[in-house]
Amino acid sequence: MALARGRRERGIDYWPGFVDALSTLVLGIIFLLTVFVTVQFFLSQEVAGKDTVLSRLTAQINQLTDLLAMEKTGKADLENEIARLRASLAGAEGERDRLKNAAEGSSAGAASAEARLNDTTQQLAAEKQVSSRALAEIDALNQQIGALRRQLAALEDALDASEKKGRESQARIADLGSRLNVALAQRVQELSRYRSDFFGRLRDILGNRADIRVVGDRFVFQSEVLFDSGQATLNAEGQAEIDKLAAALLDLDKQIPAEIPWVLRVDGHTDVRPIASPQFPSNWALSAARAISVVQYLISKGVSPQRLVAAGFGEYQPLDPGNTEEAYRRNRRIELKLTER
Repeated sequence: MALARGRRERGIDYWPGFVDALSTLVLGIIFLLTVFVTVQFFLSQEVAGKDTVLSRLTAQINQLTDLLAMEKTGKADLENEIARLRASLAGAEGERDRLKNAAEGSSAGAASAEARLNDTTQQLAAEKQVSSRALAEIDALNQQIGALRRQLAALEDALDASEKKGRESQARIADLGSRLNVALAQRVQELSRYRSDFFGRLRDILGNRADIRVVGDRFVFQSEVLFDSGQATLNAEGQAEIDKLAAALLDLDKQIPAEIPWVLRVDGHTDVRPIASPQFPSNWALSAARAISVVQYLISKGVSPQRLVAAGFGEYQPLDPGNTEEAYRRNRRIELKLTER
């Protein structure tokens, strides 16, 4: 049974490749959503500012509308007053004519009629003066009404321009999302292809070993291949294996385009049994120290630090939840994952 299990572990498993592509796609979608939410946040700030301007313009329009209504009411009142004055003027003129006729027909009442005629003439002149002032006020009101109408038209144009700009902004957001989707899909495909090539070359370089295998989207070294028990310094065998890894990474760096921000993540894992060492207070510290040790050795072999990430997971990401020696051995590991920064 151990021989059969070893064969299954050494066989090519196509399912990890599918999981690799799917997980990368999910990460890409999350990246897209993050960019989209960021862009949406800044655009929402711009739209909020536009809403404030629109509210202010609307308030001004309402105020101008009220002023226009008041001006129209005042104009109507002045027109009524002019009509009243004109009617009074016509009555005064009629009275003047009547008195004049009466004065011509009766010499006895000439003095009294002349006095009344003078009074009526003065009253008529005063009413004509009032009527002239009213006409002047009407002209001024007409000019104010024209200015208000022009201001209202300008405000309406500004509102239309703001709404058009808002629609254009939404269209730009949609276009940006589409282009990001296309670019992200292309980048995911490119990185997946380079990851497959890299893992394939590692298999050829490292050989078909039971303690070095592919699990999902990761290349896995059992800790015993690289480190002595409870230690975080690469042993001689581990250095030889990491030398092969460094050569593959240097060759990969020449092939991947510079615009793809790839990194090799080195993850350290331990089994669930607590470590009793003054150097490492916890499994987490041991796993992190081992990952850092691998990264530092790769850097010493010429791999760019910008292409490397070290992480420690302690016993909290087991491959095998069992409590057997075999499960413990499987969980003590160093994982390599080629991913985006």
